[in-house]
This record gives sequence, structure tokens and C-alpha cells, in this order.
Amino acid sequence: MREITRKMAKGAAWMVAFKLSERSIGLVSTLILARLLMPSDFGMVALATSFVAVLELLASFNFDVVLIQNPNAEGRHYNTAWTLNVLLHFACGLLLVALAVPVARFYGELRLPAVMAFLALGSMIQGLQNIGVVAFQKDLELHKEFNFQIIKKITGFVVTTTLAIVLRNYWALIAGMLTTRLVGVALSYAYHPYRPRFSLAAYREMFNYSRWLFVNNVLFFLNNRSADFIVGKIAGSHGLGLYSVSYEISNLPTTELSAPINRAVFPAYSRMSRDPAVLRKGFLDVITTIVMFALPAGAGIAATAGMLVPVVLGDKWLQAIGLIQVLAFFGILNAMQGNTTYLFLAMGQPKTTTYLTSARVAVLISLLYVLVRKMGVAGSAWAFLVTELVMTPMVFITVSKKLGLSFEHLHRVLLRPCLATVVMFWSVRCLERAWPGPVEVPFQLLRLGTALLLGFVAYSAVVLVLWNWSSRPEGPEKYLLGRASFYFRNWLGRTSIEGDSKIVESGP
Repeated sequence: MREITRKMAKGAAWMVAFKLSERSIGLVSTLILARLLMPSDFGMVALATSFVAVLELLASFNFDVVLIQNPNAEGRHYNTAWTLNVLLHFACGLLLVALAVPVARFYGELRLPAVMAFLALGSMIQGLQNIGVVAFQKDLELHKEFNFQIIKKITGFVVTTTLAIVLRNYWALIAGMLTTRLVGVALSYAYHPYRPRFSLAAYREMFNYSRWLFVNNVLFFLNNRSADFIVGKIAGSHGLGLYSVSYEISNLPTTELSAPINRAVFPAYSRMSRDPAVLRKGFLDVITTIVMFALPAGAGIAATAGMLVPVVLGDKWLQAIGLIQVLAFFGILNAMQGNTTYLFLAMGQPKTTTYLTSARVAVLISLLYVLVRKMGVAGSAWAFLVTELVMTPMVFITVSKKLGLSFEHLHRVLLRPCLATVVMFWSVRCLERAWPGPVEVPFQLLRLGTALLLGFVAYSAVVLVLWNWSSRPEGPEKYLLGRASFYFRNWLGRTSIEGDSKIVESGP
């Protein structure tokens, strides 16, 4: 079991490294595109991709999850999964083309049919991806997954930004998406030797488990995309563009830290599920790490939004400041709960996720409809935050019952990062009030950089003090300090050897 834990930690590190790299590229891309394109361009593409996501639900049986969860998966399972992916994605593409004109008429957006036709082609291409790459996750060889994913992202970034500079319209975004999928399919066959063939030999076994995953994916879609339809209909493409970019910026440091960890630990959870005590410890280790980083990251975005938006996005995005602040706190709560989905799947209890997600969707859609009509695009942010405030206690009560967790377990996980985050948030807001915003961009950057540095120092100092007072328990603090000490000793050793060599060389 120690070997599984080691592989899980190593895999999580690779996935975090990928997400940090991916989102760094994505952030640079967003900053460039926000300067070159208008909010309505982002809104139009968000509207089109929302409908693509609707139809791709037909292919969202998550056969890769079935393969990972099944320790006895054979070639016939892999071939069946690949065949079903091909058929379902091709069906999605054809439906997209057929519905393009009716959707355009409904929203009064004449540009949609051509955009949806290209996105339909991308959906068909995606279905051809080599199912063999699932082994990267199943075998916890996530360094291979890192290489596979990062090349796709870099290629899409280069194409998107180059075309944005040339075209100055939404077609740059569409071309980037299509290129990313093409490159992904090509790389999947280059990176893994498995060659799938058409077969439906195991379709009954695959659908028996994946039908619940399909229901969950429908619910996840409604949870993640319902705002696009409601905001797009009520506030138009401009409002949807503001919401889309605000959501992207505000959730960068939270979901993009937690998502790769979740991706890495699912195979390990599946192996740990046979021993409840080991699974409980594994879950607490993972959630402690997520909370330790997600809390300050989300609160930091909320605290610096007023300084961040003018520098990063420009004055035409000033309406996004309030949205980003509210959505950043939503991101914190969402990141804290995201790992529980993988926990229930590993335990073979997808129904639990279905029930919880159904409750979340019901609350969210009701709030979205009421608040967006009353408050405009700002209502979407408040709808997400209030929904998570309602759902977070429900989720953790359910997890506590499943794993036998006590209040003391959760108290140990939350106390240090929560107190440190409060101090960090207060420090940054005090700095913002004491140092009024300058007009010149270099001074704005200096002010923002100072705020980020202050937040980092304040959070780290409080966490370390509280950790010492708690008799230095096991956790992220001990691991990170241990790694830092290890690298520092190695650096000192190399420096000493190099210094001795120079003395010897310059000797008599």
C-alpha cells in the first residue's frame, strides 16, 4: 500500500505540474486574446461550445473510468470502449450540423451555423483518439500523460494566438480548438503502441457501470453549463462573454490545482477501496493538500481582483471585477468538494454522486433563473456561490458517513489554512486601501506584485506558526519543508565540492 501511496503522490505531482503549465499557457492566451478580441467574441464561442457540450453528452459514458476501475480489463474491453467512442462522437457531429440553423434562429445569432459545423468536425475527430492512452492513468504513469497533454496545449496556444493577431475575431478560438483535437488524436497513436479495432464484444459490461456515469455527466453538464444558456438568453453575448472570462480567471488557481490531483488519485482510490481505514487516510491526505493550496489561491484572486483586472484584462473588462470576487469564493468551495466524486466512484457508489449532483443542479438552476433576471450577469456569480454554501455541508456529511470521519478529522484539515487565509485576505485588502491605484501600468504591476508577495508571506508565516503549535503533524507542511531541506542540502553539498575543486586547482 505504501507503493500505491508513493505512486499516487508522484502522479499527483505530475498532474499538478501539467495543470500549472497548461493554465499558465491558458492564462497567457486569455490575456492576449482579451486584448485582441471583444467580449462578444468570447460569448459567441461560449454559446456554440455549450451546444457542442450538450450533444457530446451522448458520448459521455466515461468508458475510460470503467477501464480504470476494472482491475481485470482486457483487450475486448478496450476495443469496445474505442468503438463506442467512435460511433457516439460521429453521431454527435451529425446532430450538431443538423441543429446548427435552428439554434442560430433561437438565439438570433447568424454566425452560429458555420461555427457549429467546424466544432462538429472536432467532435468526430475526438472520437478517434487511441483508447490505449487510458493506461497512463490506470498504471499511474502520469509523466507520460503529462507529455501527451502538454504538447496538445502548446500547439493549440500557438495556433490560437497567431490567428488572433492576424484575424482579430472568434475564428482564432475555433481554429485553436480544432487543432488541439487533431494533434491529440495523432499523439495518442504515437505515444501508445496499442492499436484498437472495431468490436462490441464487451458492450454489456461497459454499459452496466457506465450508465450511472452517463447520468452523472448529464448532471455535471447542467451544473457547469446551465449558466451559459441562461446568461446568454437573458444578458446576450456581451454578458455571457463577461461571465465566461470571469469564471475562467476566478477559478484558475482553485480548480486547476484540485483537478489534476483528482485525476491522479482516482486509480489509487480504486486500489485502496478494499481497506476502509487506508481509504480514509488517503482521502484525508488528499483533501488536506487541496485545501492547503485552494483556500489561499481563491481568496488571493478575490482580494486582488480590483488590481488584477485593469492590468491583466484592460479597462473594457472592469465589470468583471465583482464577478471574479464572488466566483473566486465559489471556486474554493467547489475545489474542496471535487475530490469526493472520485472517492464515491472508486468505492463503486456512483449513485451517491448522482443524488448529490441532482440536488446541486436543482438549487443552481432555480437560483440562476431568478437571480440573472433580477441582477443581470452578476446574478450568475451569486447563484453559484449560494449553491455551494448549501451543498458543502451536505457533501461532507455524506462523506463522513461513508468513511467514518469525525468532526475532529475535518477540524484538523481546515483549521490552519482557514485562519491563515483570513490573515492573508485582510493583509492584502489593507494594502489595497493604503496604496491607492496608480494610472501608469508599471506602477499598477508593482502594486499587484507587492500584494501577491505580501499575501504569500502572510499565509505561509501563519500556517507554519500554527503547524509548530500543533506539534508538527504529518501533512503538506512537513512534506514541503522536507523536500526544501533535501534540495538545500544537496545545493550546499554541490557548492562545497565546487569550492574545494577550485581551491585544489588554484593551489601550489
